[in-house]
Amino acid sequence: MSGRLNLTRALTLETPVEAPDGAGGLTRSWVGLGTLWAEVVARTGREREGDGAQMSLTGYRITVRAAPVGSTTRPRPEQRFREGSRVFRIMAVAERDPRGRYLTCFAQEEVVA
Repeated sequence: MSGRLNLTRALTLETPVEAPDGAGGLTRSWVGLGTLWAEVVARTGREREGDGAQMSLTGYRITVRAAPVGSTTRPRPEQRFREGSRVFRIMAVAERDPRGRYLTCFAQEEVVA
């Protein structure tokens, strides 16, 4: 593994919580699980049409310190990171190094253009 990590971005790890909406459906809200220091690197970008507006989609590689399997601070694909008003949806998570000290989260940010 080459290069040093720069874990300089404070990201809030959020998990979805669903609750009955009173009309037979569910509403989804997000609950913060804690702040993780991360290195955030842009990977790819593209545009797409979504809900009548142009959407900018950017892929990111987000590296954080690893947490044990089962820990609430170990990112999972159904979760997301938040940095202020920016939201990074986690698509996949993999160990970055053989010792399992860091995790690489492949995430996507959607922005209405």
